[in-house]
Amino acid sequence: MDLKYVGDLPKVSKHGVSFDHSRPDKYMYLQAAAQLLEALSYGATETTTHLYNTKDKDVSPSELLILLKKHVNNIDEVFDAREEKASKYVQDLIERVNDNDALATDDKTAWLGNIKLMKEYFFQYVANDSVYRAALSALSDEVYEGKIKEVSVPMFKNYGMVLNDLVDVLANRKAPIDSEITIEDIKGELIGTLRITHT
Repeated sequence: MDLKYVGDLPKVSKHGVSFDHSRPDKYMYLQAAAQLLEALSYGATETTTHLYNTKDKDVSPSELLILLKKHVNNIDEVFDAREEKASKYVQDLIERVNDNDALATDDKTAWLGNIKLMKEYFFQYVANDSVYRAALSALSDEVYEGKIKEVSVPMFKNYGMVLNDLVDVLANRKAPIDSEITIEDIKGELIGTLRITHT
């Protein structure tokens, strides 16, 4: 079980492999999510405002996993589930190629070979995506349990993207939580603020 960057979602065909740049590897957002989890784990403050002083240095994949394990209780289950999810995804690709009667035998062979070549890549992509979703769920729980009303972050290193994704996760909880993001220039630095309304 490990985390590492692989890249955008691959698009496999009989001609080779290309990448869907609209489906980035969620590994890019994991460090920001982990640092937000660390910041929010302290619960509500007197002002219920969390401005996390982010580190300039990125952590290694192994350090990132340790940090995430502190806050994502089911991370081992997430990794186990990714095996099944990735296997099903690869198997679906294989079945679509095998069921395509319009393809010549050589084209099928090439296509299936490209799928096999990318199998480990798919597994890592799915693992990164699954861990990111689990981290967002843990962030949602921290916001709910801590009754956090405001989270402010600098708009760099993907913090804004994590907050944007968190808005959807909060809205889709069993007891939905309304939130909105604003961005302002504070002393020459862009700061994103997530304001949360608890009912």
